[in-house]
Parts: sequence; structure tokens; C-alpha cells
Amino acid sequence: MSESEEPRAEPRPLIERIGLALIAVVIAVVFGSLAVAAFASGEVFIGVMAGIGALMTVWAAASTVRR
Repeated sequence: MSESEEPRAEPRPLIERIGLALIAVVIAVVFGSLAVAAFASGEVFIGVMAGIGALMTVWAAASTVRR
């Protein structure tokens, strides 16, 4: 095998992908709760950052399952 040829990694089993996605959804709920609490207390910057974190976590969960 030459240096330019790398062995392909096996895709993760579906049950593992679903488990990882569920963990990511729990983390997204935590970020979402933090965003709501921050907006309710008037902390706009923290609320926006937590909301972005929630959206990015949901995106990562979706891409994990889709692979």
C-alpha cells in the first residue's frame, strides 16, 4: 500500500449513531434552557451564544445520524 492510499474507516453501526445523537440532543436541550434563562434575565449575549450552541449541537447530531 502506498502512502497516498489510506484505509477507509468502517461506518459506525446505526445503534451507535443513534446513541450519539441522543446524547447530543440532551446537550442541545441544556444549551436551549440556558439560552431561555439568559434571555429571561436580560443577558442577551449569553442567550445568543447558548442558542448558537444549541443549534450547532443539533446540527452535529443530525450529521452523525445521516452518515
